[in-house]
This record gives sequence, C-alpha cells and structure tokens, in this order.
Amino acid sequence: MTDTTVLDQATAMIEKAWGRPIKDLEPLALQRPLQEPLLRSAMHIRSALVVSSNAAVVHQDRLHAMTRPSQVPTFYDLERITRAAVNLQVAQAESQARLQAIGHIIDAREAAQPTDQAPAIRLAQAAVARSVQAPPAPAPPPGPPSASAAAGPAVTASGPRR
Repeated sequence: MTDTTVLDQATAMIEKAWGRPIKDLEPLALQRPLQEPLLRSAMHIRSALVVSSNAAVVHQDRLHAMTRPSQVPTFYDLERITRAAVNLQVAQAESQARLQAIGHIIDAREAAQPTDQAPAIRLAQAAVARSVQAPPAPAPPPGPPSASAAAGPAVTASGPRR
C-alpha cells in the first residue's frame, strides 16, 4: 500500500494537466508568466503546499515524540500535546485547501482551451458514451408471416379501398 502525500498528488495533477515533468514546468512558470498565468499560479500554490506539508510532518513528528507508547505524559505536557495536535490539523487543512486550489486552476485551464478543439472533443466523448451505453439490439428471429396481416383489407391514408 503506497501512501501518497498531498504534495505528490498536486505534482501528479500538474504534470498530467501540462503534460510535462515538474522539473520542466518550474522554469516555464518563471520565464513566461504572461503566456502561462495558470501554470504560474499552480506552481506558486504548489510551493506554498511544500511549506504546509513540511509543517504537517514536523507537527506529526512532534506529536508522535510526545505520545510514545512507553512515555506517560505529565500534566504540563498535555497542553503541548494539544497544541501540536491542533497545529497538525491546521497544517493538514491548509494542504488540502491548496490541493483543491490547484484542482480549480486545472479545471479553469481545461475550460479555457481553444474553442475549435472543444466541439471535436465533445463529439468524440458523445460517440464513446453512446457506444458504451447502448449495445446493438439483437434482430428478432425470422418467423412465419402472421395470418392476420395477410388477411386484412389494405388501408391507405384516405381510408379503406373498395
């Protein structure tokens, strides 16, 4: 079982959206901020995510050190343990909020794609959806013609023939 961190998730999201490794995207965000403003924003939020992820690791290590199985906390340690737990929760919440912000930037980038590509993409998605949803209906087995259809009078739009 792999434990992916919030930073790993953000990195994977950015790499998938821009189709390049993060090491290639970092210089692009700095060199061309006006051409790729969404990339610059995503990379800026990712750098803030690095800080909050590191803070979460520090608070978690501090909390684990104060609550080792062989250690009995003293009265004055209870306040430090509580403070470390609250700080850990805050750092984790900040990390999650930053991950969501990166997701929103990627959604905005996809929505802002050139419109000439969008209809072709929508048509392809609709075709795939139709082919997956409705399998072809089997043809009814051939059978003998029904007697009632052959014996009845011919009817036209103006009424029965005489």
